[in-house]
Amino acid sequence: MATVYLNHTEINVGGQFPVVGEYAHSFLLVDSGMIDVPLSRFAGKPKIIAVIPSIDSEIGLIIARQLDRLSADWPDCVILVISVDTPYALSRVIEQERFRRVQLLCTLRGRDFHKDYGVMITDIPLSGFMATALIGLNAYDIVMYSELVSDLSFEPDYGAMAECLFPPVEEESEPIIDDAEQIAKLERYEPNS
Repeated sequence: MATVYLNHTEINVGGQFPVVGEYAHSFLLVDSGMIDVPLSRFAGKPKIIAVIPSIDSEIGLIIARQLDRLSADWPDCVILVISVDTPYALSRVIEQERFRRVQLLCTLRGRDFHKDYGVMITDIPLSGFMATALIGLNAYDIVMYSELVSDLSFEPDYGAMAECLFPPVEEESEPIIDDAEQIAKLERYEPNS
């Protein structure tokens, strides 16, 4: 069992948190229109999964807004923000915020998500809510980044997640030629005009 904090108070979190290098658990969540959304809907695309206690919490809205701002840097990535809220709450926030790329989902019919993703708060009065987490999956649903945020009121490390999920591409450099004969051939080379 993991431990996180809220206002210096320990909170126990149950379930199996995703491990880097392993396949992510499948899930069935619900969108603002009460439509079931399985993980398989996003097959073949990298995914950022932000888990928040509630979209109506200050930190939940901050995380959703920040990911929507950052989404321009990740055009081929699916960004999911998951909470225990009702589809009605998700719909209200979507209308107010006008998110460009972030998709809000809830665990209305997917309560296994809490345990399968290791974010199930077990201590009263917050039992039933989920701890704050950020998980990055590649296009094959392999966990590339997983962070259980240490305090429910803190933001995750977006930069660390981006480095793991979208590593910088190194530019190809010119091959080093050691052979003097090949260097001479290159110096004498004249392209056909």
